[in-house]
Amino acid sequence: MADPERMRNVARHVAKTKAEGHQLVIVVSAMGKATDNLLDLARQVSSVPSGREMDMLLTTGERISMSLLCMALQDLSVEAMSFTGSQVGIITDTVHGRAKILEIKGDRVREAVGEGKVAVVAGFQGISTAKEITTLGRGGSDTTAVALAAALKADVCEIYTDVPGVFTADPRTVPQARKLEHLEYDEMLEMAGAGSKVLALRSVEFARNHDVPMHVRSSFTWEPGTWITSEERKGATNMEEPIISGVVHDASDAKITVLGVPDQPGVSAALFEPLAAANVNVDMIVQNTSTAGTTDISFTLPKTDIAAAQPIVEKVSRQVGAKGVTHDTNIAKISLVGAGMKSSPGIAAKMFRVLADNKVNIEMISTSTIRISVVVAAPMLEKAVRSLHTAFGLDSGSDYSAPLPERK
Repeated sequence: MADPERMRNVARHVAKTKAEGHQLVIVVSAMGKATDNLLDLARQVSSVPSGREMDMLLTTGERISMSLLCMALQDLSVEAMSFTGSQVGIITDTVHGRAKILEIKGDRVREAVGEGKVAVVAGFQGISTAKEITTLGRGGSDTTAVALAAALKADVCEIYTDVPGVFTADPRTVPQARKLEHLEYDEMLEMAGAGSKVLALRSVEFARNHDVPMHVRSSFTWEPGTWITSEERKGATNMEEPIISGVVHDASDAKITVLGVPDQPGVSAALFEPLAAANVNVDMIVQNTSTAGTTDISFTLPKTDIAAAQPIVEKVSRQVGAKGVTHDTNIAKISLVGAGMKSSPGIAAKMFRVLADNKVNIEMISTSTIRISVVVAAPMLEKAVRSLHTAFGLDSGSDYSAPLPERK
C-alpha cells in the first residue's frame, strides 16, 4: 500500500481472487510513511499530545488507504465498500494507543459480502466501550485482520507483507536461510516474542485462541508463503518435522544488573512491581546463587525503556541496600525455536557446545517448552546465528537471492 501503483497492484490481485469465486474482506494499513508523517505533525504542534487526539489523528492513515483501494477496485468493475473500525463494530477497551479488542459485531461487513461486494476495512482501529476512537498499537492491522477472520468464521486469514513468508533465520544475517512452509501457532508465538518482526505477537495469539489459519505471503510476488496453524492441522500435512524450525535474533534489548542484593523475601517484588507500573517490558530474568547473604539480579528490557527503568532501579537499589546498578546496551538475544524440542533431549547441550566452539560467551539463558534463548555480546551475533543455523541443519545450500526490505 506504499503508493498508488502498489495500490492498483493490490486491487488487481483482489479482483483476480474474487473472480475465482472467493468472498473477500480486505484489511488495509496506512500508505508508506503515512503514520510516521502523522506522528511528526503531532510533535510539531504539541509537546505532549493527548491519547484521544493522537488516536483520532492516526486512524486517518488507514481511512485514506481503504477509500483509495475501493476506488481502484471500482475502476476494475469490482463492487467494493469501505468501512472504518467503528462502522465494522470493532469494540475495544478504553486504553488509547494500545487498545485490546473485546468484541467484533461485523454485521455491516457480512451484509456487504452477502451482496457480492468486497468489504475493505481500515485496520489498526476500533471504538471503545466509552464510544471513543481507539488504535490497537504495533501490528494493529494484522490483529484486526485475524480478529475479523475469527468473527466471520473465515476459511483463512492471509497476511500480505514485504517478505515472502517466515524464514528459518533473517536472510540478511544468514544468507542460506530458507522459507518455512508450515509452523504451529506456538512456534510462531515464540518466534515473534523472540524478535521476529514478520507478524505481531498479538495477531498470532488471536489466531491461536480462535484457531484461525494464517498464511503469510508477499504482496510483491503473490507466491505461496508460510502457513501458521494448529498442531493438528499441521500434522495432517507434515509427517515428520525438523526439531528446530528457526534461529531468531533480537538486538533491540539492553541488560540491567542490580549488584549485591540482600537475599531475602520481597526484594524481587520491590524491584519488578514499580517497573511493571511504569509499563517497562521486562523479558529475561536471572538471579545468581546467594553468596554471603547477597545475590545479583539481571534482566533484559527494550533499549527504549532504559530511560524509564534506570531511575526506578537505582531508587529500589538504594532502598533495599544493594551495592549498585550496571547496564549494558551492547547485547543480543538469540533463540532456537522448534516444536520438536518437546521430544528431543540434548538441544540445549548442543546449542551451548556450538557457541563454545565458536568462542561465543553466554551471559544469560532462558527456556520454554519449545524455545531456548541466550544473551550474548552484540558483536558475536552474526557468528552465533550462522553457526547455530548450520549446526541444526537449517542451511538451504544456496544464498537467498530475492530482494528484502531494509532493516527498520
